[in-house]
Amino acid sequence: MNTPLAERMRPKTLADYFGQEHLVGPKGSLTQMITNGVFPSLIFWGPPGTGKTTLAQLLALEKDRPFYQLSAINAGVKEIREIIHKAEHSGGLFSGKSPILFIDEIHRFSKSQQDSLLNAVEKGILTLIGATTENPSFEVINALLSRCQVYILNPLKKEDLEKILETAIAHDPQLKLKKITVKESEALIELAGGDARKLLSLLELVIQAHPKNSIEITNDFVFETVQTNTVLFDKNGDFHYDIVSAFIKSIRGSDPNAAVYWLARMIEAGEDILFIARRLLILAAEDIGIANPTALVLANSTFQAVGSVGYPEGRILLSECTLYLASSPKSNKAYLAIDAALAKVKQTGNLQVPLHLRNAPTKLMKEMGYGKGYQYAHDYKNQFVDQEFLPEQIAGTKFYDPADNPKEKTIRSFLKDRWKNKYDY
Repeated sequence: MNTPLAERMRPKTLADYFGQEHLVGPKGSLTQMITNGVFPSLIFWGPPGTGKTTLAQLLALEKDRPFYQLSAINAGVKEIREIIHKAEHSGGLFSGKSPILFIDEIHRFSKSQQDSLLNAVEKGILTLIGATTENPSFEVINALLSRCQVYILNPLKKEDLEKILETAIAHDPQLKLKKITVKESEALIELAGGDARKLLSLLELVIQAHPKNSIEITNDFVFETVQTNTVLFDKNGDFHYDIVSAFIKSIRGSDPNAAVYWLARMIEAGEDILFIARRLLILAAEDIGIANPTALVLANSTFQAVGSVGYPEGRILLSECTLYLASSPKSNKAYLAIDAALAKVKQTGNLQVPLHLRNAPTKLMKEMGYGKGYQYAHDYKNQFVDQEFLPEQIAGTKFYDPADNPKEKTIRSFLKDRWKNKYDY
């Protein structure tokens, strides 16, 4: 069996590991952890191909720990209990070298599966390292998350990918049999998208497509080769996130035909049904928002329903939601508003809440002026009275600017009527 290049080039030591300087650089978090001898349970959160699995394996080597590896796709409670049983009888608890259990795609574990880890992690029977491409705040149960340190892995930088490329060509035994010249690397770097595994898979594909022993890699040759072999990559999942991107952009661009096509591609590839539904839920808020608030309601209902129905019937629910969102008016104003507000918060710090907006549950607070001057909107005509709700330092700052669609035109008219003396609507 021919081992893929990406697997052949997996680093054997931390010194060979490229990228994630904030974690494994001289002042990196994990470097400090290794130096100090502290080794808690960890969650690695980041995109595919950023080195989560490799880093877990290297940490086990660095700390001289027994290493067990499971994939949440094909493992369950039974397999977890078997490893816990081995760990309990390994003597690691008393030697300070408890085994490491690495769980890839831990976000795919159900609540009961995650619950089965709690006791062993809490008692130190084993050290858990989980890897996830999804936000662990939503995908890992609170009880387990609170027992783990979360570290974010970033897409690899261009310089890191170039080093990986050079290293593979210079040191891989099979590639050394050929004379490979990289005349242009931009296409490989761009298509890799910060993913080392994708980069090496692309390089291998390009080399296999060239029958000669002397190979000159150019951008044109790379693009031509990849376009010819797109289906191969899709089946292997290497372009998984490219298809998701095309799916989201098709809905955002109001093309239901393209959107349902990319949906079909994901379904045919066996994509996690909740992963697709979650993307639709996010899109409904980010790209449709106030232009059609019903979109978020439908997307949320779809997310809940497909979890109960599953495949194959779930494809119909996903199709309905996809077509509805693609055919809906679009607005990203809610997304822009919260980002603008967050930027202002970071810029101005923790500004004091105006006194008239503060609660005054005690006599002392009332004497200090809490709540004084607050005007109760329902006591006024049209349930509105012009008063200040922002801190004085940023009074009059407008974060929300309604878009030009029927729903938000109505909102703009409402706000313009109410706030004509304060905000420019």
